[in-house]
Amino acid sequence: MATQQELSDFLSEVELRAYKQALFAVQDEHVALDIVQDAMMKLTEKYAHKPPEQLPLLFQRILQNTIRDFYRRQKSRSSWIMLFSAFSSHQDEKEHEDYDFLETQAANRDSNYGNDPHKQLEQSQVIAIVEKALETLPARQREAFLLRYWEEMDVSEAAKVMGCSEGSVKTHCSRATHALVALLKAKGVKL
Repeated sequence: MATQQELSDFLSEVELRAYKQALFAVQDEHVALDIVQDAMMKLTEKYAHKPPEQLPLLFQRILQNTIRDFYRRQKSRSSWIMLFSAFSSHQDEKEHEDYDFLETQAANRDSNYGNDPHKQLEQSQVIAIVEKALETLPARQREAFLLRYWEEMDVSEAAKVMGCSEGSVKTHCSRATHALVALLKAKGVKL
Protein backbone atom coordinates (compact mmCIF):
# COMPACT_ATOMS: atom_id res chain seq x y z
CA MET A 1 0.00 0.00 0.00
CA ALA A 2 1.35 3.41 -0.97
CA THR A 3 1.75 5.86 1.88
CA GLN A 4 0.32 9.34 1.57
CA GLN A 5 3.82 10.72 1.05
CA GLU A 6 4.64 8.17 -1.67
CA LEU A 7 1.41 9.01 -3.48
CA SER A 8 2.09 12.74 -3.18
CA ASP A 9 5.67 12.31 -4.44
CA PHE A 10 4.47 10.23 -7.37
CA LEU A 11 1.87 12.79 -8.39
CA SER A 12 4.40 15.62 -8.13
CA GLU A 13 6.81 13.67 -10.30
CA VAL A 14 4.32 12.94 -13.12
CA GLU A 15 2.35 16.19 -13.07
CA LEU A 16 4.21 18.09 -15.81
CA ARG A 17 4.59 15.07 -18.10
CA ALA A 18 0.91 14.22 -17.70
CA TYR A 19 -0.03 17.81 -18.49
CA LYS A 20 2.05 17.72 -21.67
CA GLN A 21 0.45 14.44 -22.73
CA ALA A 22 -3.02 15.85 -22.17
CA LEU A 23 -2.09 19.08 -23.95
CA PHE A 24 -0.84 17.16 -26.99
CA ALA A 25 -4.11 15.25 -27.04
CA VAL A 26 -6.65 18.06 -26.55
CA GLN A 27 -4.76 21.20 -27.71
CA ASP A 28 -6.26 23.34 -24.92
CA GLU A 29 -4.30 24.32 -21.79
CA HIS A 30 -7.32 24.63 -19.51
CA VAL A 31 -8.85 21.35 -20.59
CA ALA A 32 -5.48 19.62 -20.25
CA LEU A 33 -5.16 20.89 -16.68
CA ASP A 34 -8.67 19.65 -15.89
CA ILE A 35 -7.91 16.24 -17.37
CA VAL A 36 -4.72 15.86 -15.33
CA GLN A 37 -6.50 16.97 -12.18
CA ASP A 38 -9.34 14.50 -12.81
CA ALA A 39 -6.87 11.68 -13.45
CA MET A 40 -4.97 12.47 -10.26
CA MET A 41 -8.18 12.59 -8.24
CA LYS A 42 -9.32 9.25 -9.65
CA LEU A 43 -5.98 7.66 -8.81
CA THR A 44 -6.07 9.07 -5.29
CA GLU A 45 -9.69 8.13 -4.62
CA LYS A 46 -9.73 4.65 -6.11
CA TYR A 47 -6.17 3.32 -6.12
CA ALA A 48 -4.34 4.84 -3.15
CA HIS A 49 -4.33 1.40 -1.55
CA LYS A 50 -2.21 -0.06 -4.35
CA PRO A 51 1.56 -0.61 -3.99
CA PRO A 52 3.75 2.30 -5.22
CA GLU A 53 5.23 0.27 -8.10
CA GLN A 54 1.75 -0.14 -9.63
CA LEU A 55 0.96 3.60 -9.60
CA PRO A 56 2.69 4.59 -12.90
CA LEU A 57 0.80 2.06 -15.01
CA LEU A 58 -2.51 2.75 -13.24
CA PHE A 59 -2.09 6.50 -13.61
CA GLN A 60 -1.30 6.28 -17.33
CA ARG A 61 -4.36 4.12 -17.91
CA ILE A 62 -6.54 6.58 -15.97
CA LEU A 63 -5.04 9.55 -17.84
CA GLN A 64 -5.64 8.01 -21.27
CA ASN A 65 -9.20 7.02 -20.34
CA THR A 66 -9.88 10.54 -19.04
CA ILE A 67 -8.68 11.97 -22.36
CA ARG A 68 -10.95 9.57 -24.25
CA ASP A 69 -13.86 10.52 -21.97
CA PHE A 70 -13.26 14.18 -22.82
CA TYR A 71 -13.56 13.43 -26.54
CA ARG A 72 -16.72 11.39 -25.99
CA ARG A 73 -18.29 14.25 -24.03
CA GLN A 74 -17.23 16.76 -26.70
CA LYS A 75 -18.84 14.68 -29.41
CA SER A 76 -22.07 14.41 -27.47
CA ARG A 77 -22.01 18.07 -26.44
CA SER A 78 -21.32 19.33 -29.97
CA SER A 79 -24.32 17.46 -31.35
CA TRP A 80 -26.57 19.13 -28.76
CA ILE A 81 -25.02 22.55 -29.40
CA MET A 82 -25.67 22.21 -33.12
CA LEU A 83 -29.22 21.18 -32.42
CA PHE A 84 -29.97 24.11 -30.10
CA SER A 85 -27.86 26.75 -31.87
CA ALA A 86 -30.79 27.48 -34.15
CA PHE A 87 -32.67 28.75 -31.09
CA SER A 88 -30.01 31.22 -29.90
CA SER A 89 -30.38 34.87 -30.75
CA HIS A 90 -27.83 36.97 -32.60
CA GLN A 91 -27.39 39.04 -29.39
CA ASP A 92 -26.28 35.93 -27.41
CA GLU A 93 -23.57 35.22 -29.99
CA LYS A 94 -22.25 38.81 -29.77
CA GLU A 95 -21.96 38.59 -25.96
CA HIS A 96 -19.70 35.51 -26.13
CA GLU A 97 -17.65 36.74 -29.06
CA ASP A 98 -15.28 38.92 -26.98
CA TYR A 99 -14.69 36.32 -24.27
CA ASP A 100 -11.04 35.33 -23.92
CA PHE A 101 -9.45 32.84 -21.51
CA LEU A 102 -6.65 33.95 -19.23
CA GLU A 103 -3.31 32.71 -20.41
CA THR A 104 -1.40 30.31 -18.21
CA GLN A 105 2.30 30.34 -17.84
CA ALA A 106 4.35 27.32 -18.86
CA ALA A 107 6.30 25.63 -16.10
CA ASN A 108 10.00 26.36 -16.00
CA ARG A 109 12.20 23.42 -16.77
CA ASP A 110 15.62 22.78 -15.36
CA SER A 111 18.22 23.33 -18.02
CA ASN A 112 21.04 20.88 -18.68
CA TYR A 113 23.16 23.70 -20.05
CA GLY A 114 23.67 25.81 -16.96
CA ASN A 115 24.11 29.49 -17.79
CA ASP A 116 24.90 29.22 -21.51
CA PRO A 117 22.06 31.22 -23.07
CA HIS A 118 22.84 30.04 -26.61
CA LYS A 119 22.55 26.39 -25.63
CA GLN A 120 19.38 27.11 -23.63
CA LEU A 121 17.83 28.89 -26.62
CA GLU A 122 18.83 26.07 -28.95
CA GLN A 123 17.38 23.48 -26.58
CA SER A 124 14.09 25.38 -26.18
CA GLN A 125 13.79 25.76 -29.96
CA VAL A 126 14.36 22.05 -30.54
CA ILE A 127 11.83 21.19 -27.82
CA ALA A 128 9.27 23.50 -29.46
CA ILE A 129 9.88 21.86 -32.86
CA VAL A 130 9.50 18.37 -31.35
CA GLU A 131 6.28 19.38 -29.56
CA LYS A 132 4.81 20.80 -32.78
CA ALA A 133 5.83 17.64 -34.63
CA LEU A 134 4.16 15.49 -31.97
CA GLU A 135 0.93 17.44 -32.45
CA THR A 136 0.83 16.41 -36.11
CA LEU A 137 0.91 12.68 -35.36
CA PRO A 138 -2.30 10.65 -35.32
CA ALA A 139 -3.62 10.20 -31.77
CA ARG A 140 -2.72 6.52 -31.35
CA GLN A 141 0.80 7.02 -32.71
CA ARG A 142 1.33 10.00 -30.41
CA GLU A 143 -0.02 8.04 -27.44
CA ALA A 144 2.23 5.04 -28.13
CA PHE A 145 5.27 7.25 -28.69
CA LEU A 146 4.75 9.23 -25.48
CA LEU A 147 4.13 6.14 -23.38
CA ARG A 148 7.17 4.31 -24.73
CA TYR A 149 9.73 7.08 -24.97
CA TRP A 150 8.52 9.82 -22.65
CA GLU A 151 7.08 7.68 -19.87
CA GLU A 152 9.69 4.97 -20.55
CA MET A 153 7.19 2.12 -20.41
CA ASP A 154 8.01 -1.19 -21.97
CA VAL A 155 5.87 -2.54 -24.80
CA SER A 156 3.64 -4.68 -22.58
CA GLU A 157 2.91 -1.80 -20.17
CA ALA A 158 2.09 0.54 -23.04
CA ALA A 159 -0.19 -2.12 -24.55
CA LYS A 160 -2.08 -2.41 -21.25
CA VAL A 161 -2.52 1.35 -21.00
CA MET A 162 -3.63 1.68 -24.61
CA GLY A 163 -5.85 -1.39 -24.49
CA CYS A 164 -4.28 -3.00 -27.57
CA SER A 165 -1.79 -5.70 -28.50
CA GLU A 166 1.96 -5.35 -28.10
CA GLY A 167 2.31 -5.59 -31.88
CA SER A 168 0.03 -2.57 -32.30
CA VAL A 169 2.17 -0.58 -29.87
CA LYS A 170 5.30 -1.48 -31.82
CA THR A 171 3.64 -0.53 -35.11
CA HIS A 172 2.37 2.81 -33.76
CA CYS A 173 5.79 3.61 -32.25
CA SER A 174 7.60 2.73 -35.45
CA ARG A 175 5.31 4.87 -37.59
CA ALA A 176 5.51 7.74 -35.10
CA THR A 177 9.29 7.58 -34.99
CA HIS A 178 9.63 7.57 -38.78
CA ALA A 179 7.18 10.46 -39.13
CA LEU A 180 8.95 12.49 -36.42
CA VAL A 181 12.38 11.90 -37.93
CA ALA A 182 11.12 13.07 -41.33
CA LEU A 183 9.46 16.16 -39.82
CA LEU A 184 12.50 17.07 -37.75
CA LYS A 185 14.92 16.63 -40.65
CA ALA A 186 12.65 18.84 -42.77
CA LYS A 187 12.92 21.53 -40.07
CA GLY A 188 16.72 21.27 -40.10
CA VAL A 189 17.15 19.45 -36.77
CA LYS A 190 20.21 17.23 -36.85
CA LEU A 191 19.64 13.83 -35.32
